[in-house]
Amino acid sequence: MRAIFKLLRFLRPYWRDSMLALLSLILVVALDLSIPRMVQRLIDHGILPGDLREIQRAFFMMLILSALDAAFALMNNAFSVRVSEGVARDLREALFLRIHSLPLPALDQWSTGGLMVRLSSDAAAVQRLVQITLRIGTRAPLLIAGSILLMFQTDARLTQAALPLLLLTSGLIGFFLWRMEPLFATVQERLDRLNIILQENIAGVRTVRAFHRGDDERRRFEQASAAFTERNIRVMEQMALMGPSLSLCLNLGIVLVVWMGGWQAAHGGTTPGRIAAFVNYLQTTLNPLLILANLAQVWASASASAVRIHEILDQSTEAEEPEEAVDRLPALRPRVALEDVSFRYEGSAGAPVLHRIHLTLEPGQIVAILGPSGAGKSTLLHLLLRFYDPTEGRITLDGLDLRRLRRERFLARVAWVPQEPSLFSGTVRDNIRFGRPDAPDEEVIEAAMAAQAHEFIIRLPEGYDTWIGERGVTLSGGQRQRIAIARALLMRPDLLLLDDATSAVDLETESRILRSIREWMREGLCIIVTQRLSTARRADRMVVMEGGRVLGIGTHAELLGSCSLYREIYAAQIDEEILEVAG
Repeated sequence: MRAIFKLLRFLRPYWRDSMLALLSLILVVALDLSIPRMVQRLIDHGILPGDLREIQRAFFMMLILSALDAAFALMNNAFSVRVSEGVARDLREALFLRIHSLPLPALDQWSTGGLMVRLSSDAAAVQRLVQITLRIGTRAPLLIAGSILLMFQTDARLTQAALPLLLLTSGLIGFFLWRMEPLFATVQERLDRLNIILQENIAGVRTVRAFHRGDDERRRFEQASAAFTERNIRVMEQMALMGPSLSLCLNLGIVLVVWMGGWQAAHGGTTPGRIAAFVNYLQTTLNPLLILANLAQVWASASASAVRIHEILDQSTEAEEPEEAVDRLPALRPRVALEDVSFRYEGSAGAPVLHRIHLTLEPGQIVAILGPSGAGKSTLLHLLLRFYDPTEGRITLDGLDLRRLRRERFLARVAWVPQEPSLFSGTVRDNIRFGRPDAPDEEVIEAAMAAQAHEFIIRLPEGYDTWIGERGVTLSGGQRQRIAIARALLMRPDLLLLDDATSAVDLETESRILRSIREWMREGLCIIVTQRLSTARRADRMVVMEGGRVLGIGTHAELLGSCSLYREIYAAQIDEEILEVAG
């Protein structure tokens, strides 16, 4: 429950609407509690004496009270919905912003499916709790408290006899809440697993079909779905036990009151109207308890979801900028140096991904990094992007440690193109403008031409206004890469990082792209991670890596004489080219 109370801060912007919802609810409760008293008066002063005028007066009074009750209930519903929807929106936004600001080492511990469940299902559980609390969840306790007071006022002896049943009912509700909260936590965990499998199969449906793994993935999904269903059944079983148990308490209470009240009425100790009023008050007390019992599922679910939400919200965001952080960046000709840099992923017990890297990269150059898979090439780029910070050593920009620079100011001058670029639902123009939404069309076209994307874009149905769909699924891999390169060039970066970003284009197109990049990056620094020796040889310098270490730095001729791994890569690719020609 503590996690729920920690979320109360999201109610602060809506305190006026919350107060109006509670005020209208109090009026509804007051009107509900007045009805049994009107029934008592109707029986004792109207029906038993045969006073028709009193019967008519009571009838019209109850009709007016019922109309007012409905009006205030509608008012309460309107305000509570407004508050709950606002809280849910703010909570989703807070989660979304926190996810975007989390350091990647922290973000790596969650799956995409798990984060999506927190943004959707968990946030919806809190929304339901807020709405119900401002309606039935608050109304029920007020009705219980008011009914008990009026029960004492109506007949103290009958109230004392009914109190043990009320306490027993309250205890049962608390017991079931205690039992169900951990069950709901596991329900959400299994929902995470179900969403992960669903997301993987939707994103990788082509791979599943290509490898004929449909039956295996169906079984995997069925197992996760069965586990989710089994846990839900456990929760429903608890709910099924709770309902009849509480109904039994309610019926026993009514039987007890009728028996004791009838005995008192037979001996002149009370009146039939009082008995009727007391039974109404007892039902008004026990029925809200039954409602609360049915709402126990909502409370338990929201409590488990609040804990999961705070797992995200309580995470510290990107490392705090140091007080002496440099806001003004160095000159536009970036000189990047890696000084004794080592890196190990958080929680990893194996060897470092990068080990004691010494490397200086001069401005005005294109530097190619090549080596076998797992050499640490992409990780090195991630350190330059400050996705991660070095475990040991430092990376400097013109002599300043990257950790001393304002992150946003630094990243505004860096552009990155991964091998599998992320495109978004929208037009081609919107995707190219992603880093500079206000860029004029002339510059968009210029960047697309430099990336060798303009020709295929103008052949699309709507040209630059063509809607390319989620993740750019309507485009080929090479087209997506060229749009991503255009997006990076439009940023006019001082540091351009390409992570095997031309792997899906042909050699001729790649050659034209690299010539354009050289023109765009005359004053800047471009670092290219590549598997192609033909790409690397167009660079000014090459860096050969293996096992997280730098084995050689230099030109093609220098590396042939000094680096055995480079000679192996060169010989292997020359043999491949000969085989291709022979074939």
